[in-house]
Amino acid sequence: MSQLTTHILDTTKGRPARGVTIILYAENNDTWTEIARGITNAEGRIPDLLKKDEVLKYGVYKMRFESGQYFNNAGVAAFYPYIEVVFDIASSEHYHIPLLLNPFGYSTYRGS
Repeated sequence: MSQLTTHILDTTKGRPARGVTIILYAENNDTWTEIARGITNAEGRIPDLLKKDEVLKYGVYKMRFESGQYFNNAGVAAFYPYIEVVFDIASSEHYHIPLLLNPFGYSTYRGS
């Protein structure tokens, strides 16, 4: 398993959110650099966002979830064009960042 994983649940449908683009950025001197990108599968996951044995350097990262594109493709009006979750990698352990999503709200937490 990759050091960093995520999944998205569309809480309006009660199902995983398929087809959401997620972009991973690393912060370096107040600048964001894209380091990975993928699209969620039928389970709302990107199993290979990072290589299985890749370990991120300690530091600040963010995941950008293209939520507006997802809802637009479904023909649903939504409030957030994208969602950015900023987090700190402080060890080599596994980090899981789930996103609970609906057209007018979201929630995230550090999962396991």
